[in-house]
Amino acid sequence: MTALAQPPAATGITPVRETGKPVIVHTPEFGTMAEATAWLAAQRPAIQAELHRSGAVMLRGLPVRDAATFAEARDALVAKRAGYKEKATPRTDFGEGVFSSTDLPAVQPIRLHNENSYTLDFPGVLLFGCVTAPETGGATTVGDMRAALAKLPAELTARFAEAGWLLVRNYSDLAGMPWRKAFSSEDPAGAEEYCDAHAIGYEWLDEETLRTRQRRSAIITHPVTGERVWFNHFAFWNARSLDEDVREVLVDTFGADGLPFNTYLGDGTALTDAEVDAINDAYQAVTVRETWQAGDVMLVDNILCAHGREAFTGDRKILVAMGEPVPLSDCSPASAPSTTLYGK
Repeated sequence: MTALAQPPAATGITPVRETGKPVIVHTPEFGTMAEATAWLAAQRPAIQAELHRSGAVMLRGLPVRDAATFAEARDALVAKRAGYKEKATPRTDFGEGVFSSTDLPAVQPIRLHNENSYTLDFPGVLLFGCVTAPETGGATTVGDMRAALAKLPAELTARFAEAGWLLVRNYSDLAGMPWRKAFSSEDPAGAEEYCDAHAIGYEWLDEETLRTRQRRSAIITHPVTGERVWFNHFAFWNARSLDEDVREVLVDTFGADGLPFNTYLGDGTALTDAEVDAINDAYQAVTVRETWQAGDVMLVDNILCAHGREAFTGDRKILVAMGEPVPLSDCSPASAPSTTLYGK
């Protein structure tokens, strides 16, 4: 399909829109990273406006070669850094708020999700940067959560709007994320203090195994654009979304209540397979992708747009940084955060 270049009025960027791909902006050719960051700073309002329109913008042509130059690009585009809370995936920390996008195995695709949708504040913007492009696959997929919400059955979204969604996590050294890493604390009291302050219910199953429950809104409103979006990890962490062989092994090993992650409607109801499939189908329907090239930087509005990752072959080094933290309270959540089931 022919790509359409549509420059916004009175800006220095030319967004290229092509079906099945995120918006791409080709930058000028730069001799130094200093020239690139000066251009990024000057074009930041236009890039931000396009981000609010499209949800994701890939910048192609920057001299980003390593974590240091990626951090320079981040600092030109983001006013405030955001932290990674209640950790759920292995990542390498390169310092200065720059991480590997994920250290999960190359054969494992990652479904679309909004970063930290289960926390009380979360990054408003994510930046991904390509240092080494994989041989095949490995795209950071993105999907518009305004469109996903519109594609979901109205009866299902009404139930989620009223009750929210419930996340149950089991932290252990055997599966999932150990609580010490997730809460950045070596002391059980530190983990408990965090839970108490962030509307997370908890119980210790033994000295090393922590189970938490948190109810969150499944639908929120973007604080700038005023648009309602589907914003949660419900399908991402639902047992139904696991590969069947993996699910059987985990259930046989830990029991149905002992999975590292599982999700429910906010009143504790388990959705039917067909209902979970409908949510995953909506994600699939809005997914777009673009093959990484070295130097690419992609900005993702973490509220408007979910992201994922394809399986890949070859070396792949994609960096991530998070910025512009947003409190959940600024997003008119459809249901209030809680440690208890809806209606209880």
